[in-house]
Amino acid sequence: MNIFISNTSDKSLYEQIYEQIKNMILDSTLKEGQALPTIRGLAKDLRISVITTARAYADLERDGYIYSVVGKGSFVAEKNKEFIREKNLAEMEECISKASDLAKRCNISEEEFINCVKLIYRG
Repeated sequence: MNIFISNTSDKSLYEQIYEQIKNMILDSTLKEGQALPTIRGLAKDLRISVITTARAYADLERDGYIYSVVGKGSFVAEKNKEFIREKNLAEMEECISKASDLAKRCNISEEEFINCVKLIYRG
């Protein structure tokens, strides 16, 4: 598993780990039931604190992306398609909200904004 962290990112280290593992799960790079590296092993590989990787794993488990078995490790959870859909919709709404705010600041009309979204959506 390749995780890249940056000290210059505006996101904290645990958020970078969380996002990258989440994305690998969502795009099926990591398969259901697949074992993740141990918290200590990942911390060692990334040369960061065990606390940082533990927080990323705890958040992934809280959000339903992984599950842990005491003494065995952490594994990719079965995909809950509705849960994933809701997460993606929330992320999409946040992006659209930011784009809408920018459009308003630039005096772009609602019609122009919607047409722009349609063009991007259609490719």
